[in-house]
Amino acid sequence: QVQLVESGGGLVQAGGSLRLSCAAPGRTFRSYVMGWFRQAPGKEREFVAAIGLSGGSTYYAESVEGRFTIYRDRPQNTFYLQMNSLKPEDTAVYYCAEGPAKGPWGITRTADFGPWGQGTQVTVSS
Repeated sequence: QVQLVESGGGLVQAGGSLRLSCAAPGRTFRSYVMGWFRQAPGKEREFVAAIGLSGGSTYYAESVEGRFTIYRDRPQNTFYLQMNSLKPEDTAVYYCAEGPAKGPWGITRTADFGPWGQGTQVTVSS
């Protein structure tokens, strides 16, 4: 199975923007949802955003609602996380992962997603 590869992270000042990419060339998705997660130093991995693979519906963590947008380029089989109005507390390693084959809408547990790639570091300076 082709692994997901995250990219696009970097160092940005507070208030700035970044766009993260999650590439999956040639991968056949068996799940109904794709998610972005993040893990800050000393903290557990947490849910950020997810998108349905059929209809494209999305949902977000409350902490990023209105600032982040998850979307998909279907021909390129790539998922994106557009992050605007970044805050220092957004600093983390960001991961994308595939959800389960079926389940309820709105899942956010890290245990329901995977496998996990290397992630991409996002650092927001104040």
